[in-house]
Amino acid sequence: MSFEFVRKLPTPKEIKDEFPVPEHVMNKKSLRDKEIADVITGKSDKFIVIIGPCSADNEDAVLDYTLRLKKVQEKIKDKVIIIPRVYTNKPRTTGTGYKGMLHQPDPEKKPDLLAGLIAIRKMHIRVMDETELTPADEMLYPENYWFLSDVLSYVAVGARSVENQQHRLTASGMDVPAGMKNPTSGDFSVMLNSVIAAQAKQSFIYRNWEVNTPGNPLAHTILRGAVNKHGQNIPNYHYEDLIRLVNMYNAKDIVNPACIIDANHSNSGKMYNEQIRITKEIIHSMKHSDEVRKLVKGVMIESYIEPGCQKIGEGVYGKSITDPCLGWNESEKLLLDIADLV
Repeated sequence: MSFEFVRKLPTPKEIKDEFPVPEHVMNKKSLRDKEIADVITGKSDKFIVIIGPCSADNEDAVLDYTLRLKKVQEKIKDKVIIIPRVYTNKPRTTGTGYKGMLHQPDPEKKPDLLAGLIAIRKMHIRVMDETELTPADEMLYPENYWFLSDVLSYVAVGARSVENQQHRLTASGMDVPAGMKNPTSGDFSVMLNSVIAAQAKQSFIYRNWEVNTPGNPLAHTILRGAVNKHGQNIPNYHYEDLIRLVNMYNAKDIVNPACIIDANHSNSGKMYNEQIRITKEIIHSMKHSDEVRKLVKGVMIESYIEPGCQKIGEGVYGKSITDPCLGWNESEKLLLDIADLV
């Protein structure tokens, strides 16, 4: 075989025992989890905003950013629930490049996955402890979810992963909302099938165990735009797309119909400033139709301290080293505008 087995990693239990979540943090997370779940199930009409850098590459900058979010959350708490986007695993289209803090705790050094597992857990706990906001992350590797299962309030399954059976089945065992993105092709049926699988009871192999899961009633869709066969971006946040999704949900046996709309990626063509306009158009569509208002539970926005992006090693504090992001000033204003509009 051509695998080089570098070292055996600790189990999730061993990592959790060494780096436990403080009791007061867990109590706060339980309250936040219920508040977020109530939005997905329709018990609450608050609006969810999952916002943060494309990749959480620097713990100090991420904490600086999320502390700023904390201050805004206090101002808009009656209408908006802010979930910090603390993404520590990055899917790469070609399999090369920076794959997130899990792989490289220091983006300028070689991969070290043991150090990465420890770094991402410590960062998530620190975010919760210092900001009282509970984070979202992407489940890039299903077998790694258990290292973070007690620190996440929201999990996204990406466009390249959503057709994978192990991702779908793992999502069925989560007790927090799992957002299933449309695949890069844009196929709504594939996306909805992933929700059906995640909401169903499942039996499968997970981390060398035979496991059963009860199904996750909080699994839902995320619209992130599509790419056609010519490599052109095809947005899917428009009113007509949302009505189509409403009708497709109604035709299937899915509980808690819900959708989060990703304002970046193929919806914006990665033109990060367009996220402002797109978010406001989504809210306008919600006002135009009660069905759309009931379906759309929030938006996902890529944002950091400094606008745009940079190459690894350029050293600008709080600036994305992956996809370009809104800067803080624009992000703060957008959050306040969202609270006024919803």
